[in-house]
Amino acid sequence: MKTGILCATHLAVAAAAWTVMACSASSDDGSDGASGAANSGGSGDTGGSGSGARGGSGGGIPTDPTETSDGLYGEVHEGQYHLGPVDFDETEWHNACAPGGGYANALRDATGLGGEYLAGVSNSFADGGGVCDACIQITTATGRSIVARVVTYGATNEPGDIDVSPSVYDALDTGEYPRSMTWQFAKCPDTGTLRYEFQTEANPWWTSLWVRNPRVPLVSVEVRSANHSSFFTLRRETDGTLNDDGGFGEGEFTLRLTALDGQVIDDTIPGFTGGETLESDQQFE
Repeated sequence: MKTGILCATHLAVAAAAWTVMACSASSDDGSDGASGAANSGGSGDTGGSGSGARGGSGGGIPTDPTETSDGLYGEVHEGQYHLGPVDFDETEWHNACAPGGGYANALRDATGLGGEYLAGVSNSFADGGGVCDACIQITTATGRSIVARVVTYGATNEPGDIDVSPSVYDALDTGEYPRSMTWQFAKCPDTGTLRYEFQTEANPWWTSLWVRNPRVPLVSVEVRSANHSSFFTLRRETDGTLNDDGGFGEGEFTLRLTALDGQVIDDTIPGFTGGETLESDQQFE
């Protein structure tokens, strides 16, 4: 899948202690011949509201595939599924939603929904990077279904086609051809709390981050900080990063995350260092 561009129309915490995950960000797919799955979209390097944050996501991440979601959003899209492959090792193609080095190891369990349950969609749904890290539910014409995380996007034969990881392909495939299916944006299974992955070059005067592991697709992310006395909407880049070209400024800041189903989280964070990943104590319901 060659990288392309998704938009909000399709997807239409005062901290006591924060866990810094052991990963850094620095940013810059193949198929069975049917769709191709995304290569780079990188830029540079790598509910409710609440106060307080802690390390740890609480509870375990499921390891078995999730067949159906308890929340589906928007239109149902039709097409075929193809073995990209879409994978964390990027054996064929770079994942458009990842930094240049790929998804950090510390993020893979949550991002992969406890395994490597991954998908790539067409450029038609890229939303300028807004599709990154959203989940979709895939249902085949033979009645099989699975929930997968979108980590890339690019060119496909038809707008509704998707590329999938080997784990997703194995869960869906019964030898049928064509491999007809429908997919829809979906609530992810519970894989812990939100993560904020800052690009390595991020600083108080130019700030850029990914919001990882949202259970519900994001519509917008805003910040209130030393440089913004009221909430300011962050600019989405094609690799999924959220950017403030003037920077957050120094010290504490609050992120306001709005999900597709209307949930809002206010997360207050004492500060950040470029290249680090912070684990929140919050998540959409």
